Amino acid sequence: MSYSIRNSARAKSFTVPTSAPPAERVTDESVQCKAAQSTVTCAYQTNIAGFWRNITVLWCKNMMNHSLSITVDSLDGEIHHTCKIDLKPWHFWSKKGYKSFELDGYPIDVFWDLRSAKFSSGPEPSADYYVAIVSDEEVVLLLGDHKKKAYKRTKSRPALVDSVQFYKKENVFAKKCFSTRAKFEDNKKEHEIIVESSTTGPRDPEMWISIDGIVLIHVKNLQWKFRGNQTVSVDKLQVQVFWDVHDWLFSNPGTGHGLFIFKPGAPEVDSDWDNSSRGCDSDTSTGSGRYYNARATAPEFSLLLCAWKID
Repeated sequence: MSYSIRNSARAKSFTVPTSAPPAERVTDESVQCKAAQSTVTCAYQTNIAGFWRNITVLWCKNMMNHSLSITVDSLDGEIHHTCKIDLKPWHFWSKKGYKSFELDGYPIDVFWDLRSAKFSSGPEPSADYYVAIVSDEEVVLLLGDHKKKAYKRTKSRPALVDSVQFYKKENVFAKKCFSTRAKFEDNKKEHEIIVESSTTGPRDPEMWISIDGIVLIHVKNLQWKFRGNQTVSVDKLQVQVFWDVHDWLFSNPGTGHGLFIFKPGAPEVDSDWDNSSRGCDSDTSTGSGRYYNARATAPEFSLLLCAWKID
């Protein structure tokens, strides 16, 4: 396993363009620290009936509720059908189920079994579950590790064309340490990403960003370097890392968040990251919503981590 680091020439403020996934717009998206609602949003490009469509999966959890929302876009992107599943602990029956709906004249079935699902601190399960979306007897999207059980229950075959995840966004609440997981390449292992900070006390504020237990970025004098970017190498893959932690240092406690973006691939020449750094508040952070009958290349993946500090 190899890691390397390259500093950028200058710090940049940034945003991620285009519109938010429909599931985030359907759900109450104004995350407030007092509510402490942890969310994980994943967007996938899937082939349904010969056309590429976006499917958005949104996991939400707070002290009172735990839910899963699945949104499938229509061909023109104007209609978004959302299937919501409540996963409250006292609703055991809802942890295994089936729902069906129609979109653009095609029946779509959603199967899930979360009865034995294992969760860590976040709202997204880590093992022992499946969520399967089926169209025309094909499993167009399959989440979780119980794949054999999913195919057996749905009585459907694997899709001829694999789905591709192109976006993940997570809202995390903690005091100093924020963690998430993501794959930077298809068919590769999942990486653990941890952001640690020290923003109080007599010493100058600092921040550390590690991947798989190795610190790749260490920012000293954070009060002067609260926005910036570096390119690191993870298993020989270049990954661009952008951060904006202005609100950690200069906003009232609990009113702002730190924003981190991880984007595989080499930096673009004269890339424009110079607009706004409010990628979590505006939720302007995914693909364009355009669809094609054929896909020449897989969409680029981006990970957004919104780190909310709590007292």
